Amino acid sequence: MPIMDGYEAAKQIKKFQPNLPIIAQSAYALKHEIEKYSDIFDDYLTKPISEENLLEKVNKYIQTNN
Repeated sequence: MPIMDGYEAAKQIKKFQPNLPIIAQSAYALKHEIEKYSDIFDDYLTKPISEENLLEKVNKYIQTNN
């Protein structure tokens, strides 16, 4: 992103909506990266994204917030 990266954008979003789940999407998610960013991102999806995996993650947070 030209102005800020996804981590910084997520931090800004969490300031206004701290309970809003944010699922990061990345080409890869190494264990140390997941741990480093776990304070902001609630979950991760890695490429290639399957419909099944996407729906599983979204449903997880829809059910949690209802």
